[in-house]
Amino acid sequence: MADGSADRQASGREYDVVLFGATGFTGELTARYLARHAPATARIALAGRNRAKLETLRAGLAETNPGWSDLPLLHADVGDAASLRAVAASTQVVITTVGPYLLHGEPLVAACAETGTDYVDLSGEPEFVDDMYLRHHARAVETGARIVHACGFDSIPYDLGVLYTVARLPDDVPVDITGAIRASATFSGGTFQSALGAFSRLRSMQRTAAARRKADPRPAGRTVRTPTGRPHRDAGTGRWLVPLPTLDPQIVGRSAAALPVYGPDFTYRHYADVKRLPTIVAAGAGMAVLFAAAQIPPARKALGSLRKNGDGPSARQRAKSWFSLRLVGTAGGERVVTEVSGGDPGYDETAKMLGESALCLAFDDLPATSGQLTPAVAMGEPLVERLVRAGITFRVIG
Repeated sequence: MADGSADRQASGREYDVVLFGATGFTGELTARYLARHAPATARIALAGRNRAKLETLRAGLAETNPGWSDLPLLHADVGDAASLRAVAASTQVVITTVGPYLLHGEPLVAACAETGTDYVDLSGEPEFVDDMYLRHHARAVETGARIVHACGFDSIPYDLGVLYTVARLPDDVPVDITGAIRASATFSGGTFQSALGAFSRLRSMQRTAAARRKADPRPAGRTVRTPTGRPHRDAGTGRWLVPLPTLDPQIVGRSAAALPVYGPDFTYRHYADVKRLPTIVAAGAGMAVLFAAAQIPPARKALGSLRKNGDGPSARQRAKSWFSLRLVGTAGGERVVTEVSGGDPGYDETAKMLGESALCLAFDDLPATSGQLTPAVAMGEPLVERLVRAGITFRVIG
């Protein structure tokens, strides 16, 4: 690992990391994480459209880290392209927690792609990620920007967990990995709003995904599959495994397509791990109702008012939350079982993952890459090492 000081000085950029959206729920958690864990020499700034809120937050952060009492505060507004470009041009890395990203995310991605600035977010929105690839990947390649989506619970545990598992299997034979996630947690208003938006845009999401598949390069001489799978009871644990239609397997598949270490023929299946069948039925019924309501504008608006952006679980609720991802990998007659686990997945650990991703891009010695990248491709093992030091568990359990 390198501190990157020479590169930082040569770049002429004023900051190492700028956090945009720091006064939101997850943004504030990320700011507090950085105040506690960023290197003392890190040049960090906060950005947003409401200076009074930023000043209030800065005062609170200074109680944790007195060195942040005069932290720079920058004006940035998703409706003001010039402000976003100025922020992007001033820093090595931008973190953004301003979602839903499909509504608010593109202007900052565009600014980073144009200015050659690294970008991280916590988006789990497939349509947004695909659309940003189609619109801005090529320009980011030209400028050297690394655009890295899904740097929170979507999709760090799965993407880096599979990378960790693959590293413990032969790389010259077909590799098959199954991931099963268990979690106990609550969700914020931002997550709820993103889900409603995705449910209301199914056809648009499908069209964008099809265009992305046509544009994506195929790995030469290699095959990558991420089949949906089917609900079934796991013979080893006796628990039910239910396919999860999230962004995570897509991110894993893109990492596998980019990195030959995943083998000549790679397959990943992605499941929720549930103890009781009635839980599955109830969850499925609830999702069906939410999906149906999202198709009707008045009903969608009424649902959206129930959980608003900025709402989130209390510290006490988060303290009781946890996640555990079990990955079973087989290759060439060898089998390995690994686990990625931690505390509150959606917020405390997501803030940790997001913050460490930005610090990794800013300070670590990483492969020369650019364009839209997955966390495993952009940061890989150095980010795993950071997260382990930060308290997230990566281990072999069988």
